[in-house]
Amino acid sequence: MKIGELDFKGGVFLAPMAGVTDVAFREICVLMGCELTYTEMISAKGMYYGSENTKDLLKTSDKEKNVAVQIFGSEPYIMAKAAEAFNEELKICIVDINMGCPVPKIVKNGEGSALMKNPKLAADIVKEVKKSSTKKVTVKFRKGFTEDNINAVEFAKYMEDAGADAITLHGRTRQQMYTGEADWDIIRQVKKAVSIPVIGNGDVFSFEDAKRMRELTNCDGIMVARGVRGNPWIFKQINQMIKGQEIEYPKDEEKIEICIRHLNKAIFYFNEKKAVREMRKHIAWYIKGLKQCTDIKDIINRQEKYEDVLKTLEEYKKFLKI
Repeated sequence: MKIGELDFKGGVFLAPMAGVTDVAFREICVLMGCELTYTEMISAKGMYYGSENTKDLLKTSDKEKNVAVQIFGSEPYIMAKAAEAFNEELKICIVDINMGCPVPKIVKNGEGSALMKNPKLAADIVKEVKKSSTKKVTVKFRKGFTEDNINAVEFAKYMEDAGADAITLHGRTRQQMYTGEADWDIIRQVKKAVSIPVIGNGDVFSFEDAKRMRELTNCDGIMVARGVRGNPWIFKQINQMIKGQEIEYPKDEEKIEICIRHLNKAIFYFNEKKAVREMRKHIAWYIKGLKQCTDIKDIINRQEKYEDVLKTLEEYKKFLKI
């Protein structure tokens, strides 16, 4: 698929996820074949007012060839100024505007999915960002705000008319949060309604899901979110499926090897305390369903030192080989 002059062979991307898609995890996903990674959601106001908290969120890896930065906010001018800050960043190829986040504190401020209730303001934000940014501008939104207000098709047309270069649609309403099933038919409807690329999002947990989503919706690209937690090799498997190759499944000990690699990346990019604490949830996802995973998780959740976590994982890998 193409977004302007940007050309993606497989069109399978890593979704932006707060507390998950930091630079260490994104690098692992790139190594597994992900073509486009998204930063965690970044506050446009935070950037505008020089918040220190945004620095870690904006770190990129030398391994990342294409990075999309996702910003959120509700004021067109501030959103435009935030986007403008990335004009000289060579690795940043896309500025993605979040209009789908369902978190109450974001919605309360009129940001994220709350913008779906105000398509005119949402369009004004896109227009202003387009004026300021030299990057491709995309928008991520949902099926609708509530089940009584499903307006994804109408909203998609607003975004296209405002100048968005592509859109990503999560097939759930804000009301659903992350519960229930994603509605892939709404993705199909949006794809038929607009001429810009449409990226489908929601309930892609395997290469089989990716295949079905493409067949049912005709979407141009696929964005993997929760399905990649503890499962970055999903990108490799989807790419193998696209190429008609045999699908490779990692052995249990190989999963731990990838987990250790991830841990080492986290230590490289962050201080020990932050790296060890951030890795706890990732390790829990990596080892879920493996033998004695609960015991290992409990041990690691009490450890504060990198060396201790590494030793536990190395010993666990040997145990799994037996």
